[in-house]
Parts: sequence; structure tokens; C-alpha cells
Amino acid sequence: MKNYEYLKNGILEAHLLGLFADQEKEEVTQLLTTDNDLLDHLGELELEMEEYFLRNAVPPPPGIREKIELRISQTDVEKWVQPDHTDQSRRSTETASKEPQYVNVEFDDTHIRVHKQWKTAFIAIFILSKVFLILGLYYYFKADSLQQEVARLKAETQVQQTVPPRR
Repeated sequence: MKNYEYLKNGILEAHLLGLFADQEKEEVTQLLTTDNDLLDHLGELELEMEEYFLRNAVPPPPGIREKIELRISQTDVEKWVQPDHTDQSRRSTETASKEPQYVNVEFDDTHIRVHKQWKTAFIAIFILSKVFLILGLYYYFKADSLQQEVARLKAETQVQQTVPPRR
């Protein structure tokens, strides 16, 4: 019964995403060591989530990797990972603490990137808006010309009514 709750309530998904507190994480880990069916289901969930994320991944803008590699060097990475306890390393960590601990990434890509499905939706909406614009203009001018025709006919009938017929 408790396994059904784990499957139904999304607890395994939250466990995979790391959304639990330490106590809840230990509880789920302990349960997974005792229940092989739940462990198999967790493996299937992990594969499904990985496939989903790979399918919907958005690639970074071109050239970002090279720009990042140019900005940082291997010595900078080692300094952040394993700082030495010498005076020089202390000075560098003091200056590093004043500097931000992240790499500024600048790119000059002016294109908006959207999912492929949204692109087709935007194109369809654009085409439909043009079609409706053309139809709207067509019916507007058609109604306007009909109103002018009605006004012309009314004026013609009034003239005919006011002018006596010739004998």
C-alpha cells in the first residue's frame, strides 16, 4: 500500500530531482534498498526523465563554449577547487572573494530561440492574420461600395419622384 503511495504521489520523481529534505531522502533510500519493484520503477522513471530532457534540450548559442574556455584557464579552476594554504593563495582567495565566483558570459546573438512547435504556431498565426486582414479589407470595401450604390439609387429615385414625367 505504501509503495502505491510512492508511485501515485510523485515521491519517486521528487527523489530523482532532489527535491526532498534529508530525512525524507533517507526514508526513500531505505525503502528502495528493501523493495526491488520500487527500485526497478525508479530506474524506468530515470530513463524516461532522461529521454524527456534530452528530447526537449535547448542548445546553447553557438560559440559560447569557446568564449567560456577563453575566459577561464585550468589554473583558475584548480584554484577554486583546491585552494592552497600559503600566503599567496590566501591573497588570491581574498581577491577572489571580492570578485564574483562566476564567469560572465557575453554573446551577441540577436535571434530569439523558441521551440519548434511554437515556431509553427507563430507562422500559422501570422498567415491567418494576413488572410483575415485581406478578407476584412475585401468585405469593408465591398460594403462601402454597396452603401454608395444604395445612396446613388436613393438619390436617383428621389430625382425621379421630384421631376414630373414628360408628356
